[in-house]
Amino acid sequence: MLIARSIVLFAVAALFEIGGAWLIWQGWREHRGLWWIAAGVIALGAYGFVATFQPDANFGRILAAYGGVFVAGSLAWGMIVDKFRPDRYDIVGAVICLAGVAVIMYAPRSH
Repeated sequence: MLIARSIVLFAVAALFEIGGAWLIWQGWREHRGLWWIAAGVIALGAYGFVATFQPDANFGRILAAYGGVFVAGSLAWGMIVDKFRPDRYDIVGAVICLAGVAVIMYAPRSH
């Protein structure tokens, strides 16, 4: 149950962080305005809170693992929202990152 909760929290964190960065990009680079930027800042702030709900108490471990989720999530966001087509190297890299997440977060440890 803890692993499932952790995975859901990583997905929610990715939605907030990648979505927030995308909103800022749209507001600034695509000239959509300050409301888009403000929404992005709020989403990025929400991302920071989501990470605190991870069951593991180690900030460095959570953030390191989230880096792999961010890589894969960014490619998925690009595919869904911007119609980006990743090549095989993008996909292999994302799989490697997610394997790293699994090792960092879910490997058995003696405390």
